[in-house]
Amino acid sequence: MSARTTTPWPLVALFTAGYLAPYLLPTTVGRLSAGLPLSATEAGSIGSALLLSSATAGFLLASRVDRFGPRRLARTGLLLAAAGYGTAAFTTTIPLVVLGAIVGGLGSGTITTVAATGIAGQRDPHRTTTLGLLGVSALAGALYLTIPHLGPGHGHPLTAIAVTALLLLPATRHLPASEAPHTPAARTLRTTTTTTTTTATALPHRRAGLVLAAAMLCWSLAQNSLWGVSGRIGLRQAGLTEVTVGAVFAVALGAGLLGVIGAGTLGQRLGRALPIGAGTALIAGCIALSSAATDLASFATGEIAWNTLYPVVLSYVIGLAASLDQRGRWAVLVGSASSLGTACGPLAGSLLSARAGYPGMGVILALGLLLITVPMTAVALRTRRRTPLPQEHPVVEIALDAVPAPRTAYDMAGPRQATAGAAATPGSATR
Repeated sequence: MSARTTTPWPLVALFTAGYLAPYLLPTTVGRLSAGLPLSATEAGSIGSALLLSSATAGFLLASRVDRFGPRRLARTGLLLAAAGYGTAAFTTTIPLVVLGAIVGGLGSGTITTVAATGIAGQRDPHRTTTLGLLGVSALAGALYLTIPHLGPGHGHPLTAIAVTALLLLPATRHLPASEAPHTPAARTLRTTTTTTTTTATALPHRRAGLVLAAAMLCWSLAQNSLWGVSGRIGLRQAGLTEVTVGAVFAVALGAGLLGVIGAGTLGQRLGRALPIGAGTALIAGCIALSSAATDLASFATGEIAWNTLYPVVLSYVIGLAASLDQRGRWAVLVGSASSLGTACGPLAGSLLSARAGYPGMGVILALGLLLITVPMTAVALRTRRRTPLPQEHPVVEIALDAVPAPRTAYDMAGPRQATAGAAATPGSATR
């Protein structure tokens, strides 16, 4: 999808639908445990299976969006999400719930892949990403306020994801049926005789991309290890009600909106290294605080501060991945690695909290985040020196077959000038 000057709202809508399931993970896992004969670990495993299938879709489709076409792939993903989450919502049979979660996860991953590929081709992928984060944060916040008042049962958050997917089907009409022939990855090569345009097929910046993907897997694992058990921390350790916990999550996601707005306003003024490095270090402190919470004040402070910083850092990481390859392949692969870490998060959080307790889990996660801050910041620094930002446009130089010789101030017009112009070599205009 080519870069546009107008806001790519279909991509923003797809981004919102694709990320809604991870954002609703705490209430989804909590209600699976409360509404079905499942232990907390078993419910966390279903959440992990959902997100693992989403990551699998991203890995499989990372370089195939142009083959299938964004419109067809987006519609397929939305239908899979609606069918899978809808099935899981309206049945109490455990195997069907698991199957529905896996199918829905495949749909979410497919939607996210199309969105990430399209965002990478925009003039300003960071701006589009922040708009998508605004959308999913606002929708998830509204649902956290609404779902507790709809009564018990595991189906409400799953139904909300399925309905969102169905409502966004009309937005796919504005997506291209197939990838544009001249993608942003087309690179103009200088020659002395002619201008040649080729489309790069090799995956660029392999080392930086692999380091970023591995770091992002661990980054998301740490984030969602806490996010997957945050509901239980509020209910059991802090002694809050479900309504109060839902209100804290809604306020936290609202604060995340402010963080995303701030990131969008700031843009690239500070580069990417500082927001990613310093933001991740601050998130580590927030995770430790939230995990040790024993009352409303400490729980709310940790969750709100954490959710304010999380989407800010995420937006810069997604923009960094998009800058590595404008065809969007690294954006999808890094996003899929993030989904893989997200998938392992609920199970890892359950296991860590069971063995070390919630405060001990928070310390372990915080230390892990501080360790991966180094490679993530290093990639941002090296990439800034080597790769132009996606919104910067490369200068295309066109070699002309003949360039008239400049007329000097004291020369005369006539056949002699025409002859000089015809004698100019084809490469004379090339620097």
